[in-house]
Amino acid sequence: MDVAVVVDQIANLQILNQFLLSLFLLIPMVLVARTAVAGTRYSPILIIVIFGLTMGYVLVASGVSTPGLPQFSLIDLVSRTTIVALTVSFFVGGQELRKILGGIELDPDDMVIHSTEETVLGTGRTQLVFIIRSFFLLIGIEALYRLIVGLSFTDLSRFYPLIAYLGLVGSVILIDHKAKVANKRLYIKMGLVEVIAILGILLASYTIAMWIRPVIALPQIFFAMIIAAGLGALMYRWRFGPTIRALLFAGIPVVLAANFMIGGSRITEAFAITGMNAVLAYGFFGQMFWMFGGIALLMLFGKTNQARNLAPGMAGALSHSGLTGACTAGDLGNTAAYRAPIMINIPFFGHIFVFSVLAMSAQLDRLIMWPSLLIVLVGVLLTIYSMRTMGRAGGKDASEVKGLMQFSFGWQLCAVFGGFVLLSIAGMPLGFTAMAVSSGISHFGLFAATQGGMFGPEAALLIPFIFSMPFLVHPVVFFMFGRAMENDGEMPRTPVFILAGIGLLGVLYSLFAV
Repeated sequence: MDVAVVVDQIANLQILNQFLLSLFLLIPMVLVARTAVAGTRYSPILIIVIFGLTMGYVLVASGVSTPGLPQFSLIDLVSRTTIVALTVSFFVGGQELRKILGGIELDPDDMVIHSTEETVLGTGRTQLVFIIRSFFLLIGIEALYRLIVGLSFTDLSRFYPLIAYLGLVGSVILIDHKAKVANKRLYIKMGLVEVIAILGILLASYTIAMWIRPVIALPQIFFAMIIAAGLGALMYRWRFGPTIRALLFAGIPVVLAANFMIGGSRITEAFAITGMNAVLAYGFFGQMFWMFGGIALLMLFGKTNQARNLAPGMAGALSHSGLTGACTAGDLGNTAAYRAPIMINIPFFGHIFVFSVLAMSAQLDRLIMWPSLLIVLVGVLLTIYSMRTMGRAGGKDASEVKGLMQFSFGWQLCAVFGGFVLLSIAGMPLGFTAMAVSSGISHFGLFAATQGGMFGPEAALLIPFIFSMPFLVHPVVFFMFGRAMENDGEMPRTPVFILAGIGLLGVLYSLFAV
């Protein structure tokens, strides 16, 4: 037999091994995390962080793989599907915004009644199917999208047709037969329509981003947000099919699990780079300052200590990946679950200014200072105004949502450009600054833009690790929110103020360490 044929057969077998290895590395990680917090009000994302980083580090330390896990290219594929998971949240956010602004009330969604039979401790049958289906959807949609536009990051590209086929077919047949579905045929059709819609949004956003790049290099995720949110506003009556339901519940946790594995594999490599200590210090303490500083403002001046406001408010204000995943999965209550997609959409409308300034800055390799300072000022004024709105909400749902939308927009401008301005004045290079700011607030948009190469190839390679390290603050974050959920939604005040103070001191230290 010809040697080339043998090599090709081994490669074909290897892709099936990749598929199974990725499935059995990522899915159990999510399930173990849910088991660890079963019976509590804490979010499993905390455990996903620890397991993901540890797994990535162990794979490299044991010699099984090398930094970046190139031997596990399918996990890298999943780690780059951030935009797929977020597109669903943008669509749902557009729906909720239309309902709120139009004063529209719809009948409760009774399309599906989940099976509550506990298959794995802490995970019901239908939830387990959602988690597995999310994996298939993410790889299937991403592979088909790359195949159509001709993107090729690794040798995996020649297997895109097979991966797309396995992913999409697997996602279609993965329907929990014990869940009560009002119309099974319609439900499956809705899932297919949703897959086509997500793929269409990815292709349209990519085309627009490429078309406008000669003028300004805005990232694809910005256009995906506009299209998905606009489509959601138009189709506000759409009842979720299996695709949206699965990705809302488990899309972000699966993407994060893959990113944490990639990040953990680069721990040793990253610490060897000169100047990385300041980046990591800002990422760690910035997470504490911007998160608990924002919560402290809502408590002191917004006159609210309820998790229903604090969780979606901070998820939107920081475009925070961990809190967004916890909220949309329902870990922090039903009110936070429906408010979070609204709040993460609102700041993205301001990203035309955010990414415009950053794109021009990236071309110059330095931050354009005066527009950045002006944006910080606008953010401060919006945040102050939002405190007035929240203080007068009086527990009314519409008033609280209005105040949180204002706060999300204002505080995000403060957090993003405040970080860029401070670190640039301190003398940190722009690529390092982008990594520090995106990790310091766990900002999904900046993460996706940096991973896509907006700030250069070095930042694109290192961002999974830099982004994952501040998640070590998440034991504190989710502990605080867990305590709030166990205390009828009331967040304790004194620990919040102490954590915000520690964060402020840490940020000052990171500026001196540059």
